[in-house]
Amino acid sequence: MDREFLIDLFADFGPVAIRKMFSGHGISVDGVNFALALRAGLFFRADEMTIPDFEAEGSKPFQYSTRAKTVVVNSYWELPARLFDDSAELAQWARAALAAAQRAKVKKRPKGKKVTKKAAPKKSTAKKASKKAVRRVGKAKRAHGSK
Repeated sequence: MDREFLIDLFADFGPVAIRKMFSGHGISVDGVNFALALRAGLFFRADEMTIPDFEAEGSKPFQYSTRAKTVVVNSYWELPARLFDDSAELAQWARAALAAAQRAKVKKRPKGKKVTKKAAPKKSTAKKASKKAVRRVGKAKRAHGSK
């Protein structure tokens, strides 16, 4: 799906920002990503409130394969194909996807300071240097046969 097609597709929904993302485009409003247009199709953000609608249409969650496994991304679901021909209903689904993305954004924990373990106090560099010097002297004495 190219950029112009996506702009036309979302015309009834309203203006959207379309950015290159992964192997396709991310679609957002006010910095909130709510859709992905990829080679595999168009995927809308979903949550526990909207997933039943996708399931009722026979849609599947976004998935991709790695060398080791198939990863299922339950937060993005494929848009039912029939909506490509119904721009008014597509706009309704887009609003629901944007609402799901906004709810997900609210659920995320606020970014704050990370709690870290207390590290053991570092040895001073003077102590380290003196230990190295003692080792060097000891090695030199052994090499020359001195005690």
